[in-house]
Amino acid sequence: MSTPLAEKLRPKELSEVVGQKHLLGKGKPITVLLEKGNLVSLIFWGPPGTGKTTIAKLLADQTNSEFISFSAVGGSVKELREIIAKALSRRDLFQKQTIVFIDELHRFNKAQQDSLLHAVEEGIITMIGATTENPSFYINAPLLSRSRVFKLDSLSEDDLEILLERVDKIYPETKFEKKAKEYIIQQSHGDARALLNTLELLLSLTNKITLKEVENALQKQSIYYDKKGDSHYDTISAFIKSMRGGDADATLHYLARMIKAGEDPMFIARRMLVFASEDIGNARPNAMVLATSCMQAVSMIGMPESQLILAQTATYLATCPKSIASTEGIFSALSDLEKYGPDSIPLHLRNAPTSLMESFGYGKSHVRYPWQEEKKGNKVNQSYLPEKYKNKKYYKTE
Repeated sequence: MSTPLAEKLRPKELSEVVGQKHLLGKGKPITVLLEKGNLVSLIFWGPPGTGKTTIAKLLADQTNSEFISFSAVGGSVKELREIIAKALSRRDLFQKQTIVFIDELHRFNKAQQDSLLHAVEEGIITMIGATTENPSFYINAPLLSRSRVFKLDSLSEDDLEILLERVDKIYPETKFEKKAKEYIIQQSHGDARALLNTLELLLSLTNKITLKEVENALQKQSIYYDKKGDSHYDTISAFIKSMRGGDADATLHYLARMIKAGEDPMFIARRMLVFASEDIGNARPNAMVLATSCMQAVSMIGMPESQLILAQTATYLATCPKSIASTEGIFSALSDLEKYGPDSIPLHLRNAPTSLMESFGYGKSHVRYPWQEEKKGNKVNQSYLPEKYKNKKYYKTE
């Protein structure tokens, strides 16, 4: 039976791990823990395929610890107690530490998590938990307080390209078309496991990997989309123009193209927030509130769930009434300042914190609350613009 590709590429030491440079390397947290010989129980929080299992195994190797892998999905408390009992014997008889790697730790309920507390606190085991969910919400406070949480990031396209280069070295006879490489990286969405599974399938089929071969293997057609090139700008432009034109169907079409191509969801959310102010403005002020909430939710939740939030917000913005009064107003005001300069602020609008300033007319005859005077039936004829601009109209709502 041939060795799986992921196993062939599995790093032998931490310096070979791709990505997670904020945790690994000289002076970084995990490296420092190892150097000080102070490996504590850890929780690795991050998306799939970011190296949680790999790093845990390497930590076991470098600390000469027994490595036991346990899944919170199918494992029971009884099995866990048996592992802890063997770890205690191993420590007492052979002075050997046990690292218990618990995959999908967030799947454990409160009672199951509590069953780990004594063993972790007494140092019988060093627990390394892996979770894709926020530990603050899914891990009990007592277990969380006994562990150190490290957040792992999705791999960048450059990181995934490094993995592809390593595959090239193992299979030098295999030829990759450039567009095929780009598409494989794009479709992996920062997940090393997804990339390696795709490559393993392709290598079993052919040694000449073209874009067409990748599409056939993945059973879906690519949308070739260069995030720094024309397709990136053309698609976001069409998306914005569709929202501006009130076409929710076209809006969803271009949103789908960006999602399928792996566009950064935060980029889409930011553009919608700008659109809410620029194109909807005060015709529906709540649009900006919703767009801000969308951006925050996308940041917290991530993909693929965020595509639902993006779609809801995009269709809302597309069907909103539109007003560019504030947008045109600020651009017009900026243009006039560029042409004519700032001019003096009227004296009655200036603060007068000293008697000297009052003597120069600062704040003189200023009506602080005009609306109160008008409610009393008193007409207020107070100007606010500098003399040079007194007849200017910037905010035109009609």
